[in-house]
Amino acid sequence: MLLLVHAALTFMLVGLILMVQWVHYPLFAQVGAATWPAYEREHQNRITFLVGPLMLAELLSAAWLTLHPPPALPSWSVWLGLVLTLLIWVSTALVQSPLHGRLSAAFDARLHRQLVVGNWFRTLVWLLRGGLCLWWLTLLL
Repeated sequence: MLLLVHAALTFMLVGLILMVQWVHYPLFAQVGAATWPAYEREHQNRITFLVGPLMLAELLSAAWLTLHPPPALPSWSVWLGLVLTLLIWVSTALVQSPLHGRLSAAFDARLHRQLVVGNWFRTLVWLLRGGLCLWWLTLLL
C-alpha cells in the first residue's frame, strides 16, 4: 500500500513540475516590472503550500520504502529512488529557492533564465523517479 501512495505522490509531483517548467516559469517574463514583487511573493506562498507537503510526504515515503522495501523490488532501486529524491531536495534548497529569493525584490531576466534552465535538472530527476515508480508497480503486478 505504501508503494501505491508513494507512486501517487511522485506522479502528482511529476505533473506539477512539468506544468511549472513548461507553463508557469516561462510566463514569469510576462508579469511586468510594476507587479512583479507582489506576484513573486504570492507565487512563493501558494506554491509552497501546494508543493511542500507533497515533497515532504514523498521524501518520507521514499525513506520508509528504503528501510522496508517490498520483496519484489530490487534493493538497489529503492536506494536509487531515495537518492533521486534527495537530489531534488538539494536542488530546491541550493538552486531554485535562492533564485526565487533573489527574484523577489525585482524581476531580473538573467536570474529568470537561470531559474528556468536550472529547473530542468529537477524536472528530469522527477521524470526519472516517475519512471522508476512505474517500473516498481509493473514488478508488483
